[in-house]
Amino acid sequence: MNMDRQIRRLGLALAACFTVLAAQLGYIQLIAADRLNSRPDNTRQQQRNFNRPRGQIVAADGTVLAFSVENSSGFKYSRVYPETDLFGPITGFYSFTLGASGVERTYDEDLAGAIPELDLANLSDLFVDRENTGNVHLTLHPEVQQAARDALGEREGSVVALDPRTGAIDAMWSFPTFDPNPLSTNDAAATSLKEQLDADPENPLLFRAYREIFFPGSTFKVVTASTAVETGQVTVDNPDYPPTSSFDIDFTERDLRNFGGGTCGGTLYDLLRVSCNTGFAQMGTDLGPSAAVAGAEAYGFNDRPPIDLPAPAASVFPTEFPDDQGNGPLARASIGQGDVSSTPLQMALVTGAIANGGAVMTPHVMDRVTDDEGDVVKRFDVEEWRRATSPETAGVVRRGMLDVVTGPRGTARNLAIDGVEVGGKTGTAQLGTDPPRSHAWIIGFAGPPGQAAEVAVAVIVEGQPGASEQTGGTVAAPIARAVIEAVLRVRGGG
Repeated sequence: MNMDRQIRRLGLALAACFTVLAAQLGYIQLIAADRLNSRPDNTRQQQRNFNRPRGQIVAADGTVLAFSVENSSGFKYSRVYPETDLFGPITGFYSFTLGASGVERTYDEDLAGAIPELDLANLSDLFVDRENTGNVHLTLHPEVQQAARDALGEREGSVVALDPRTGAIDAMWSFPTFDPNPLSTNDAAATSLKEQLDADPENPLLFRAYREIFFPGSTFKVVTASTAVETGQVTVDNPDYPPTSSFDIDFTERDLRNFGGGTCGGTLYDLLRVSCNTGFAQMGTDLGPSAAVAGAEAYGFNDRPPIDLPAPAASVFPTEFPDDQGNGPLARASIGQGDVSSTPLQMALVTGAIANGGAVMTPHVMDRVTDDEGDVVKRFDVEEWRRATSPETAGVVRRGMLDVVTGPRGTARNLAIDGVEVGGKTGTAQLGTDPPRSHAWIIGFAGPPGQAAEVAVAVIVEGQPGASEQTGGTVAAPIARAVIEAVLRVRGGG
């Protein structure tokens, strides 16, 4: 009897062990498999990934930007980027030793065919020897990207063009840049090149367009104007700021001045047209810190934009203005100087919101994902990221930006295009006086007369000699105009 009892106990214990093992096995296979496979230290899974094909990355016009090829040695597959550095920072690279960047990283599972939508779309492939992969179709147009590249040339800077109605990126270009092909060879040469690029003081691997912040200069006056109108402090006709050449800064004899020591004043549109520093400094300090911070953050400052690319930088507007520092920090921040900094992408979102009735749309580079048969399995959900301001306020500022392009003494006259409604705002961010250098900025929007704007742009050309309010209009405006014209061509409007 005792022996039978012990055997039964042993049997129950073994059954319990098998139950636990079965449950654990089921958990690993059914629940934890995806998480374990995607762990960066899972080299076995990574090796499998490089021995199977990967989907294509495709531009808006069907141009293939990335695809897999079979190798004669080493890993079975590697990636090829036929457009080389034109889309390098967008597609990114894909390497066993270096990891992935750009779209290759963000949409890794889609390209590898490891998303449920592809499994459901290709159930028949379970019974045949065929790999499921996803093709990622982008919103970017090669013609517009090339226009941005050609217009900027080999000057350090960035260009962003997007559809203000949807947030879809039409072009995003920075110089210097890089070719992803030699970084995707999975050999010692790729590692050596990566080390060289990391050590390069010009930092070509850093995609300046959305990962680097700069003083926005007078382009930020659009945000100050919008906030002042939204709060009711400013209307089209009031106040009428008295003409002056300087704004008194507390606790210092160095007053804030207009470029060239000029005198300016007047109503909102007068200030915008000539980019009047003294008027906007008064406007910003009249707003006060709380309203100024809220206005900037409504456009997305102090937050990372939700673009579908890795590691976007947050643009910065100071949140503290201590009383013992007087009015200087807020006055300078109101004209895009001091502690204000922005990515080119953020400034494109600002002008896009003005053109889009105050709505900041979620920026994105992915339009859709298709399976091997060309069927769409996923689309980007267009949505509003922020409500920056009311449609009425956006309309007021929009008219002011149109006047900056078409009005007398407007600083953005070089942005004008025949038969197209164009608004803009120039900016010059001073970097020093020995020798004088500045970032040349312009932001703008354009579309058919009397209709919704079809494109919003931001351009920065870094470290230009001199420091004049005209720098943005003479240096950056022709670049923006070339990109706008390219966008309108691909949209069929120009």
